[in-house]
Amino acid sequence: MEQDRPLFGFSRNVLVAGLVSLLMDISSEMIYPLVPLFLSTVLGVNVTVIGLIEGVAEAAASLLKGVSGRLSDHLGRRKGLMLAGYAVSSLSRPLMATAALWQQVLAARLIDRLGKGVRTAPRDAIIAESTAPTHLGRAFSLHRALDTVGAVLGPGLAIWIMSRLGNNAYQTVFWLATLPALGAVALVAVGISETRPAKRPAVDGRPTWAAFSWRTKLFIAIASLFAFGNSSDAFLILRARQAGVGAVAIPAVYLVFNLVYSLSAFPAGWAADRLGKRRVILLGFLLFAVLYWGFARVSGRGEVWGLFALYGLFMGLTEGVQKAFLAAITTPSGKATAFGVYATATGLATLPASLIGGWLWEHVSPAATFYFGAGTAGLAALLFAAFMFGDEGQGRLLGWRMT
Repeated sequence: MEQDRPLFGFSRNVLVAGLVSLLMDISSEMIYPLVPLFLSTVLGVNVTVIGLIEGVAEAAASLLKGVSGRLSDHLGRRKGLMLAGYAVSSLSRPLMATAALWQQVLAARLIDRLGKGVRTAPRDAIIAESTAPTHLGRAFSLHRALDTVGAVLGPGLAIWIMSRLGNNAYQTVFWLATLPALGAVALVAVGISETRPAKRPAVDGRPTWAAFSWRTKLFIAIASLFAFGNSSDAFLILRARQAGVGAVAIPAVYLVFNLVYSLSAFPAGWAADRLGKRRVILLGFLLFAVLYWGFARVSGRGEVWGLFALYGLFMGLTEGVQKAFLAAITTPSGKATAFGVYATATGLATLPASLIGGWLWEHVSPAATFYFGAGTAGLAALLFAAFMFGDEGQGRLLGWRMT
């Protein structure tokens, strides 16, 4: 593990990884809030197909996260896979800009998410191995905060372009999103230093699930249950349109979400290191249940802005802290594998989540999509509270202790 901490107590790898994510998220978030509108208004795609596109893209990425994590641990190398992942994602921007069919949009989303699948686990392992155990919450939350600053700037640029060119500016935005993506690739190449895992685990082609502790397995299972009800953000954007938010204002709504996310991520990480990661994660799960209930019942534009702000707070509380918690309960030699399995399991759950969300939207009601997510989050919160708050790190449910 790197011991140098040249700035604000963080190693160079942590800071550079954050800046890389900042640039890539500028690129991604210039595109992502506009994709559901581009599909529905320009290409005439229905909501079920939009859910399918997002679910398939995220599921494909998730499958690669597990493979990439195991490969990184086996090889004892992180940087090469991280660099390859960012490079692959950058290739999706021109394809999106030239899309004339929804199948081309699906291909672009697949390429983008496959790149994310390759880079995520080794990048998270680099952050963990470049950070002291007592600062994991802060390190991962700093990374999420910098990542989300990019997610604020991206919609801001999209708003500026759309306000000048109107609804026919989609392709222009998609083309310009290529530039920060290429900058992220260059920064990984020159700024990230290789880390050395403590010990290379044996990888013989068999699943590594049995090697994890019960706490790691159970946490991944609960996080996957939560993800099962966390359908694509495309449904939030479509719900905002239903509530009367204009197409040009949609990136602004998403900007509010990302601004709150970026401002809350690092304080949440600091609180997690000081007060306990489990408490912060549980609070995030409960908040998600409340805000999805709000999306189910939303009736006006003003409520949409507040709900997107709460969604940003939820992300700040959980996204980085969950990874820090996973790092804290996983052995050093298998961190990338654990990150990969976690990302695979939670990511695969997004495929049925988005498919169910789309089916409920079209065959029951838009509100049903969000009631389903609120109920799943509530159940995940109950299980997390029951199993993850045992005495001295042991799980306990209704007085029965797991060993």
